[in-house]
Amino acid sequence: MPDSLVRPGASLLARAAAAVRRVIGAPGYEEYLVHMQVRHPGEPPLSADAYARDALARRYDRPGSRCC
Repeated sequence: MPDSLVRPGASLLARAAAAVRRVIGAPGYEEYLVHMQVRHPGEPPLSADAYARDALARRYDRPGSRCC
């Protein structure tokens, strides 16, 4: 199959998956790594596990951030 036929669907699927992750609050480790390379090039990034723990802590440790 030519790349021109595969790429648009793959791009759409990737964008849809990213949107779902944002809606459900799943951590975006790959985006974090890019952010660290661009904004903080001298600092070592967190491991994937440490990043996931931090993301969950930020989401659930804030009083009043949830409705239930």
